[in-house]
Amino acid sequence: MPSVSPVPPSSLDSVVVALRAAGCVFAEDEAELILATAGTPAEVAAMVERRVAGLPLELVVGWAEFRGLRITVAPGVFVPRRRTEFLVEQALARAPGAGVVVDLCCGSGAVGAALAAGLGRVELHAADIDPAAVRCARGNVAAAGGHVHQGDLFDALPGDLRGRVGVLAANVPYVPSDEIGLLPLEARAHEPLVALDGGADGLGVLRRVAAEAPRWLAPGGCVLVETSRHQAPAAVDAFERNGLTAHLAVSEELYAHVVIGVAS
Repeated sequence: MPSVSPVPPSSLDSVVVALRAAGCVFAEDEAELILATAGTPAEVAAMVERRVAGLPLELVVGWAEFRGLRITVAPGVFVPRRRTEFLVEQALARAPGAGVVVDLCCGSGAVGAALAAGLGRVELHAADIDPAAVRCARGNVAAAGGHVHQGDLFDALPGDLRGRVGVLAANVPYVPSDEIGLLPLEARAHEPLVALDGGADGLGVLRRVAAEAPRWLAPGGCVLVETSRHQAPAAVDAFERNGLTAHLAVSEELYAHVVIGVAS
């Protein structure tokens, strides 16, 4: 977590007690972040009230940490997960010289911002179908000179990117439709369904990305998607059926499964 300013123990203790009573597992850490973010006691009280009511911590404080970056998040926008940092790590390892980066299904733009930070000077494009995500992402990729487009997957991208993309990161929704109800309440109640629901088997959007990606990748460019353990074999197959050299990367620590496809 980012460093925070020391706070009076009584203030910290009272916030911790309120959060712990509401069932927050990491009450101490959350209390420190709230106190470091709020400017006045009234703001502290308002933030605690929203958190106790069930609003995700990231939406309470207005940002999420992602690979050392402070990513602004807003109501109705998918909150970046720590496990998705593994996708970024895999992209940086496989395409350290990429000049053109696309963050598809970008949500807050966290993946694109992190890739740009890791790669240095790149031409960065991010895209999402959700207007709220597009508005949020614009602020998060501005420092990297990124461009954000609204539309359905590749339809949103400028045509002159075809055949030029070195890294195509697509954090597609992959929860099967009939399993949405099993997600934590924070996700179901506060994140857009379009960022969660991957269709009947969870792979509907992934298959669309696999089918179109070869037209957009530069020779040797790679496309990376996150998926679940049980979906991974079918996801690898979808990439291979579309002419990509595919393999699966796994982080047991983060419980992350990333399928990587490389264009010939």
